[in-house]
Amino acid sequence: MCRLQTRQGPLEFGHWRQSVRERIQQDAPLNRALQPLKSLIPSFGYIPDFLTPPVTGADLSAGLELVRATPRRRLASELTQLAGSRPVPSWAASLGRPGCGALSSLAQALGVYFGALLAPSWSHVRTVVGNDVGIRTQALLDGGTQALLNGLRPLARWNSPVLEVDYPVERDLHLGGRGLTLVPSYFCWRRPTALADPGLPPVLVYPVAKNPLDLPCTTEDGLVRLLGRSRAAVLVEVVRRSGRTTSEVAAAVGLALPSVSYQIGVLRDGGLVASHRDGKYVLHTATPLGRQLLAVAPWDEAGVVSTPGGPGSFRR
Repeated sequence: MCRLQTRQGPLEFGHWRQSVRERIQQDAPLNRALQPLKSLIPSFGYIPDFLTPPVTGADLSAGLELVRATPRRRLASELTQLAGSRPVPSWAASLGRPGCGALSSLAQALGVYFGALLAPSWSHVRTVVGNDVGIRTQALLDGGTQALLNGLRPLARWNSPVLEVDYPVERDLHLGGRGLTLVPSYFCWRRPTALADPGLPPVLVYPVAKNPLDLPCTTEDGLVRLLGRSRAAVLVEVVRRSGRTTSEVAAAVGLALPSVSYQIGVLRDGGLVASHRDGKYVLHTATPLGRQLLAVAPWDEAGVVSTPGGPGSFRR
């Protein structure tokens, strides 16, 4: 809802946002179903915590049941906090009231939103989030908790015993022996976020490296024209073998180390490569966007990527 109501991420979300808005305009029942969500979910600032129930690994219906089961006292507290920053509709006062179906209707609106506007892209979203989980899990297995937390840079920095997060507002959250659940999110934008109530189970929702929804892959003919021959060679090598050092990539593509270091920096800034420190080494891994970019660029067993005109080929 936040991404839908802003212009943030024109490359990542622009096509999806345009198609969603067109569908809402053409579907009056869908438009009506989304109005309660729009009134409770601002594009920025405080969002009631009950709308993001605990991550259990269960399906959507289980999450909606948790929303329906929100205690009335908690609803009143969170809606009062929301009212401090924006007008709250009068019907919200009946949420959770015995015999009133307002909370069930709100949960139903969440289900309608997902089914109509997210479900068509959900396999893509799950793949991207799954790729991030794989990268984080490998970092945890290879280097432990410290490597996992260090891998959150630049979104967060582990300065034992504190995880310093690039958060929109200044706040401290003391775990007090509780665990911290990391939640990779496709629609989280730029900065991590967390629940507002410090008494709830601590979570840190952070944005994953993403390729655009509903945006086609680049063509084989355009790959080298888009990236340049050297940069494309570096990206191909990183895609083929994750967890490569700069020296290993340089040796594989036959380029000077400073040149490869520069190309990896450009690819990283463009969201095509992610880097994390493992001991004294910095390892590079292709992001989902980097892999998607090469999805249609064929290479043979010798590691050759074909490019227009033959002489443009480069070898690993």
